[in-house]
Amino acid sequence: MSAALSQRLDRRQVLKRAAGVAIGSMLAAPSVAQARTKLRLGYLHVVAVDGHIWTGLDRGSFDKQGLDFELHEFNTGPEVFEAMADGRLDVLSAGGVISNYLALGRGRAFVMNDIEVATAQLWVRPALGVSTFADLKGKRIATTTRTTAHIFLDRALRANNVDPSQVEIVDRNMSGAVRAFMSGEVPAVALWVPFNITVREEIPDAIKLVDASAFYPQSAVLGGWVARPDYYADNKEVLVRIIRAWAEANDYMVRNPGPAAQTLHDNHYSQAKLSDVSEAFKAEKMFTSREWKRLCTDGTVVKWLQQVSDFFIAEGRIPNPVPAADYFDPSLYLAEIK
Repeated sequence: MSAALSQRLDRRQVLKRAAGVAIGSMLAAPSVAQARTKLRLGYLHVVAVDGHIWTGLDRGSFDKQGLDFELHEFNTGPEVFEAMADGRLDVLSAGGVISNYLALGRGRAFVMNDIEVATAQLWVRPALGVSTFADLKGKRIATTTRTTAHIFLDRALRANNVDPSQVEIVDRNMSGAVRAFMSGEVPAVALWVPFNITVREEIPDAIKLVDASAFYPQSAVLGGWVARPDYYADNKEVLVRIIRAWAEANDYMVRNPGPAAQTLHDNHYSQAKLSDVSEAFKAEKMFTSREWKRLCTDGTVVKWLQQVSDFFIAEGRIPNPVPAADYFDPSLYLAEIK
């Protein structure tokens, strides 16, 4: 064999081996891409809470990050946190209630969804003798305690010269609280969107005295994502992928509120009117992912979380509460959002 022929054969063998490696890599790539992470996610079926979840799922944001959610719907924040405490959930998305349970050491928050600017509302029935805040003294008010609605009710009463001790708070899950209001058992209810729709449609003479927007920005109630303590410690890479997908869904919602509300209505809130979903959309204040980064960096988010925790700490006489600066960890978010 000539030297020239030998060189051609050697070169051919090298190219053949290289091609084999390339083909092998291409064949292996799908198995890497298909590696999925399954996790159990609890949520409330309220636009301010699950809007990011559905938008991210519908747009493929979570799928792109290799995340498969086992979804569990709950009626109230206390219920979803109870499920996490029992080990039935890995992560959850909830409203203002997070500032209560996180102060108790029940998890670590790692990303915020929104400020519930007008999601909480106080409704009264003139036919039952209540038309003003002054009329509430000595009356019963139904709500779900330790939630956004409860925080709002306390602030609304104090802002209108009614001490919370001057009313009787009837603690029910929100469906039960609204039923008590509709049946006439109580003349007032502090609720959150979308329960206002039922009240508005079923009791035409009911009056909305105030919503939480009256107290913004002096007070802000945040909702967001929380991980179980042990899951947080062992799965930070998964939480980073959640943040990436969340940011993509969040920025789409902020920049395209009309189409986002339409899709939420069509795919997940078809039992409601589109106008009601759009109203719920407007009741929450969202920021772009970069704006959230600024609010996390300058301490604003911690301040907002702490002031809500302070309410729960005083209300529940929580001993040795965990401060917001410890239960909210923005480091994963800050490192990921450029």
